[in-house]
Amino acid sequence: MTKVASITPLDGRYARLTEELSELFSEFGLIRHRVKVEVEWLKFIIKDLKLHQVGSAVDPAASADVPNLDALDDIVTAFSISDAERVKEIERKTNHDVKAVEYFIKEKMDDAGLSGIREWVHFSCTSEDINNTAYGLMLKQGKDLVVDLLKKYVAAIEEKAAAYKSVPMMSRTHGQPATPTTVGKEFINYAWRMNQEIAFLSAKEVQAKINGATGNYNAHLFAFPEVDWIDASRRFIRNHLGLAPILFTTQINPNSALSQVLHSMVRAAATMIDFDRDMWGYISLGYFKQRVKKGETGSSTMPHKVNPIDFENSEGNMGIAISLMEHLAVKLQKSRFQRDLSDSTVLRSLGSAFGYFGIGVKNALKGLSKVDLNEAALATDLEENQELLAEPFQTVMRVYGEKNPYERLKDLTRGHKIGKAELQDFVDGLEKVPPEVKARMGNLSPSTYLGLAESLVDTYFKEKI
Repeated sequence: MTKVASITPLDGRYARLTEELSELFSEFGLIRHRVKVEVEWLKFIIKDLKLHQVGSAVDPAASADVPNLDALDDIVTAFSISDAERVKEIERKTNHDVKAVEYFIKEKMDDAGLSGIREWVHFSCTSEDINNTAYGLMLKQGKDLVVDLLKKYVAAIEEKAAAYKSVPMMSRTHGQPATPTTVGKEFINYAWRMNQEIAFLSAKEVQAKINGATGNYNAHLFAFPEVDWIDASRRFIRNHLGLAPILFTTQINPNSALSQVLHSMVRAAATMIDFDRDMWGYISLGYFKQRVKKGETGSSTMPHKVNPIDFENSEGNMGIAISLMEHLAVKLQKSRFQRDLSDSTVLRSLGSAFGYFGIGVKNALKGLSKVDLNEAALATDLEENQELLAEPFQTVMRVYGEKNPYERLKDLTRGHKIGKAELQDFVDGLEKVPPEVKARMGNLSPSTYLGLAESLVDTYFKEKI
């Protein structure tokens, strides 16, 4: 099927932006990870627990020695699209996806001369033991990809913040002219926010369980009462899969870790939408210019336009990602009694959530790479809004006991423009403010009334180191 025939933009229009997720979250990826878990569990049963030795006491043909299991590793490392298609072919007969994986592995074992241990495949497992661990491995890798992508985003933000640390900019609270800041400080706000989610995602362990049909190791214990199955499952999940063991479950993993990862990604996506909208607005105000690429069209009817499409694209795709992630994060923590299958179909959209999220980040990065600061526009806005100095002036007047400072500045500035001369006349008429303070007030301008904006940018970089 060609990309233009794809139902979703993930595999069509935006396929180039999601290709690294294909092998991870596709059905091929899911089957491959199921195969890996089944093989690792089999190796654990044979090599670590040596449970197959019991059979040798009953059946002399069963070897008590640990067989050469290199062929099992080959099943995982050489797993291919044709292998996945064979699993799907088996599934058409079994009508059960995990059982099809079991039969596929047994076929491979027969071919490799490992028929003697074939029935240890899927030992004491319920399908969810294989599925939740497979999805856990997928989530862990997906989480790492997200962290790497967000770090690139933060690096781009930090580069802008450092370059524009000292460039004055008029703030806009409620969309109206407000206390000045610097461009760099506004960029660093977003870097700091995103770093909170990077830190959380980096530290968050993905949990998995392998404890049987209702989470109590029933079959395990009945077959081998002498084995410490709680310890065994912990060791397997931690040492063989690199995941965090979870003991207290029904048949299914309660998906607490998955939910936490997705909610962190929701917060990251919300932060990026906030950034996209701010950049859209700043471009609209003329604070940033977009570099024009020869041959591109902004509008089909207005030749002059250069639209902020990358930030709009990022905003739109992050909105879809949030919707998916919020649903997954809530839905996957629910199951009727000890198990229902409504989570199974929902989990298959996990890759879509990561896909839309990735598209959102990549388009924000693309938008950032195409903008240049228009310092002249920022300077003009500051110069034309002298009323911004009403805040510091009324504050100083309070300190020195001037009567009704707020009200007097409100009468002077609210709802209309004033110039430098009017402000200077106002300052000259103050009775209690000392002359040296009046001089400071007279020298103040919107472009120098920046508080600690520059220092805050420096503080961010110092504390990050």
